[in-house]
Amino acid sequence: MGTLNLASGRGPDGRVLTAPRLAAAVAGLDADVLAVQEVDACQPRSGGADQAAVVAGALAAADWRMAATLDGTPSPFRGTWTAADPAGLRGPGDPVSEPAYGIALVSRRPVRRWAVLGLGTGRARLPLRAPDPGAGRLRTWWVPDEPRVAVAACLDGLTVVATHLSFSPPTAVRQLRRVRRWAAALPGPVVLAGDLNLPGGVPARLTGAARLVQEASFPAHAPRLQLDHVLALGRAATGRDPAVQELPVGDHRALTVTVDRG
Repeated sequence: MGTLNLASGRGPDGRVLTAPRLAAAVAGLDADVLAVQEVDACQPRSGGADQAAVVAGALAAADWRMAATLDGTPSPFRGTWTAADPAGLRGPGDPVSEPAYGIALVSRRPVRRWAVLGLGTGRARLPLRAPDPGAGRLRTWWVPDEPRVAVAACLDGLTVVATHLSFSPPTAVRQLRRVRRWAAALPGPVVLAGDLNLPGGVPARLTGAARLVQEASFPAHAPRLQLDHVLALGRAATGRDPAVQELPVGDHRALTVTVDRG
């Protein structure tokens, strides 16, 4: 299994890949279950692609769910988006009614049950240096935090939880602890995967989990931090053959590991 921050399908040069190029970029990932963050659906900036479906097709994953955190088109320049329904999940065959953005979980293995947990949002804002579309000059934009969710896929003998936590560390810590409490009621063993926005061993220490991959993953071109994690909650699962892979998509490296049930 593994995790990948898709960055809305952007390549190393910052340009968004077309759907065929996105499929080719992820097709080599050897992951029966993949947690995917920063996923677009029907967004003008990514050519209207349903990126969760594209990734699932490239991996020959028969089942997937996307949890939208934002409806509309996210932009630091104008408030054209709203918080999505945190209980909503869209999967194969479900149409895209409007532009959305969020996380996805794709699986080659049969999923017995899906579950979703809304994690809310923090009040912090992230500074972003970018050109002013009107004046053309660089300026600092203060980007608000987005709502966060966790999605669980209950497989035979294993549950995988995918999430993307806040860029504000205090908020991310609160969200992680909430995910841990929620996961305790899911069929075990439970593996948590995603961009947790918390470095190194911090998530494992906060949750009492086992780190199944221990290697820097961000930024993709020259990793200095491990923000992406695959954790065995409750230590009822073990991992082998961990790998960190730079792909031609995303600003994080992809993590993969073979999970063995204890």
